Amino acid sequence: MELRQLKYFVRIAETLNFSEASRTLYVTQSTLSQQIKTLEDELGVLLFQRDSHYVTLTESGEKLLPLARQTLMDASSCKEQIKDLQEMLTGELNIGVTYSFGPILTETVKNFMKEYPGVKLNIQYKNMEELMGMLLHREVDFVLAFKPIRPYDEIESHNLFEDGLCVIMRKDHVLADKSSVGIDDLGKHRLAFPAKGLQARNAIEKYIDVDAANLNVCLEINEANILLDIVQHNNLLTILSEATIRGREMLKAIPLDIPDNQMQGCVHALKRVYRKRSAEVFVKMLRDTNAVQELSRKWL
Repeated sequence: MELRQLKYFVRIAETLNFSEASRTLYVTQSTLSQQIKTLEDELGVLLFQRDSHYVTLTESGEKLLPLARQTLMDASSCKEQIKDLQEMLTGELNIGVTYSFGPILTETVKNFMKEYPGVKLNIQYKNMEELMGMLLHREVDFVLAFKPIRPYDEIESHNLFEDGLCVIMRKDHVLADKSSVGIDDLGKHRLAFPAKGLQARNAIEKYIDVDAANLNVCLEINEANILLDIVQHNNLLTILSEATIRGREMLKAIPLDIPDNQMQGCVHALKRVYRKRSAEVFVKMLRDTNAVQELSRKWL
C-alpha cells in the first residue's frame, strides 16, 4: 500500500468522479483506475461501486476513508516536523483570511517578513466556507476569521479578540452621533450589504431577514474593501465588524442594536495536526499587535 494510492482513493471518494479526480490530481484516468485496482487487490475488497453513471463508496470504502485521511495527515505532519528541525524558520506558510479580517493583518505581515525573510508567506483571501474547505484539505496551515455559526468537527478555533456587528458610515452621516443603531433606523437610509455567503452577511441574517425587512439595499458585493470604498464615497450604510474599518479615518462604526451582538475573531486550525513553528510565531506576533490588543481591551 502506497501513500500515493491512498491520496488517489481519498480524492475519488470526495468527488465520486474518476474523471474529475484524475484532472485535479494531474494523472490520466487509466493510471488512476489501475492504482485503485492495485489497492483493492492488496486489501482484498472493493472500495467503489461503479456503473456507467455513478460512483459510490462500498462499505469497505466508507471504513477506509477516515483511516486513509488520517494516514495522509500523519505522513504530512512527519514531513513538516523533520523539515522544521532542519530548516528552522524557513519554508512556506499558507494562511487563509476572510475579507473582513484583513485590516488587522497588515502590521503582522510587515513585521513577520522583516524578522523572518526565509519564510515565504502565501496569503489567500476568500469567504469562510471556501477557507474552511481549504483547511480541511490542508491547502492552508490555518485560517484567520470570525467564529463560524456552525462548528466543524475536525477544526478547533482559538479566540484572538471579541468584536461585534456595527453599522459602518461616514463620520458626517446623519446617524454618526448615535451610540447605537437599530434595525428601524436602517430602513430610512440607502444600504450597501456584504453579499450572501460572506461571514458578515451570515451573521446579519441571524437577526435580520434582509429580503423581507423592506430595506433599501442598492448594492451587494462580496469584497469588503471595495464595499467600504463605496460606503465612503457615496455616503451609504453597511453592516460589518468594527475591525474592518481599521485605518479608515473617514469611517465610523456604531454598534448594531441586536441581542448578543458579539463575534469572536479566531485562529482556526485542524485538530491533532502538527503546527509549523512559523505558524506559531506568526500567531504570537498577531496577538501582540496594536490592532488585536485594541480590540481585546474594548471587551475587558
